[in-house]
Amino acid sequence: MMSQQRYLDDGALVRLRGVSCRYDRDTVLDRIDLDIGRDQFTGIVGPSGSGKTTLLKVLLGTMVVAAGQVRMAPGLRVGYVPQVETVDWNFPVTVAQCVLMARTRGRVLPWPSASERRDTSAVLDRLGLGGFADRHIRRLSGGQQQRVFLARALMGDPQLLVMDEPTSGVDATTRHDVLHLLDDLNRAGTAIVLTTHDLNGIASHLPHLVCLNTTVVATGTPRQVLTPEVLERTFGARMEVLEHAGMPVVIDEHAHLHHRVVPLRKNAS
Repeated sequence: MMSQQRYLDDGALVRLRGVSCRYDRDTVLDRIDLDIGRDQFTGIVGPSGSGKTTLLKVLLGTMVVAAGQVRMAPGLRVGYVPQVETVDWNFPVTVAQCVLMARTRGRVLPWPSASERRDTSAVLDRLGLGGFADRHIRRLSGGQQQRVFLARALMGDPQLLVMDEPTSGVDATTRHDVLHLLDDLNRAGTAIVLTTHDLNGIASHLPHLVCLNTTVVATGTPRQVLTPEVLERTFGARMEVLEHAGMPVVIDEHAHLHHRVVPLRKNAS
């Protein structure tokens, strides 16, 4: 049975033990063990259909697990940033209005308070969007659009920030900027968990990785888990790994590798 208790005794934010999730009869996550610490910055990598988004839903508390334990710190504040590709950018809202949507729950008056407007201005300034408050969200670059939804998530002052493919569809410069912004947020005390299929642009730069294919294949630093053996068990194809400037570089000869899911053998650690 599932046990959801909102406490931990060792300072961690979230602990999963033996967590399994199913859609109908299909097992999407199988016996997941994972801890999210207060200062953690974790990337989850794996092919499409491997359970990455479902794992994020478990961390957000929006997925009922079929088995296992989900334990969270008391009063845990969690922020969520969706994939920008899933957003309707023609929806008639400005940047400030989009960010303020994070504060609509429980509001008595239909307009924002003075403190909410101040908080919005502060978070937009923090993310380099101070001059864009009145601009329609459609009239933003990909990197600016990503920052808008990051700003909305930060309005709740989250202890844990959960992001689904935060650099999907953006150019290399924007990807670099987003990664540095997230690193700054993490250094300021926000734990971050994100999914990515970008092994070289994102995953290899993160301090901690989880390789996922229905179950946890391996966890550790990029140097520990971005190995040919672990990647083959995660993605179902052999990949070469080189080293450049002290970092692993994955050579992917399979153009659509991240679309493949294969049965797994025994877990690596």
